[in-house]
Amino acid sequence: MASRRNAVVVVLLLAVVAGMTGLVAASVPLYRLFCAATGYGGTTERASVSPADISKSYVTVRFDAEMAPGLGWDFAPLVKEVRVHPGQQQQVFFRAVNRTNETVTGHATYNVTPTKAGIYFDKMQCFCFTQQVLKPGESRDMGVVFFVDPDILTDPNTRDVRTITLSYTMFREAASPSAEATPSSPQPAVN
Repeated sequence: MASRRNAVVVVLLLAVVAGMTGLVAASVPLYRLFCAATGYGGTTERASVSPADISKSYVTVRFDAEMAPGLGWDFAPLVKEVRVHPGQQQQVFFRAVNRTNETVTGHATYNVTPTKAGIYFDKMQCFCFTQQVLKPGESRDMGVVFFVDPDILTDPNTRDVRTITLSYTMFREAASPSAEATPSSPQPAVN
């Protein structure tokens, strides 16, 4: 009788440990899905087309670029800010220069502040969607095409937002460049 109870307790404890391990393994992908769905933490949206309606109001979008230690690049926006009508498609460029004597692969992470505006900031194209490979001394202008959803003006939580900051941090990829790593090429200006 006691050995049977001990066996049941062991099986239950193993089930709890297995369940907790599964939750830990799934937590990062689930958190990313949650952020993408809600804009939590300044996560932006991805879009394939811009809205048909363009607002007469303006929103200022500022740009910020940081580099993680050990990257060896210069990385900065070519313009510090733009004024856009919500719904208007806009393209801006960031310049990256490899200051090292080796080929370096970088990848950008991004966020939007204020974080409540993340669900209204839509990217259509972005250098941050792919790895960037720069040879020694190479320079590249990398584009991002975006729009601010006009619904930002009518949402009670965001209708006071008139300035949005899009921030990028460029990290060095641990792996060496591969054939799959494709740099983004500048696209023609979109207005």
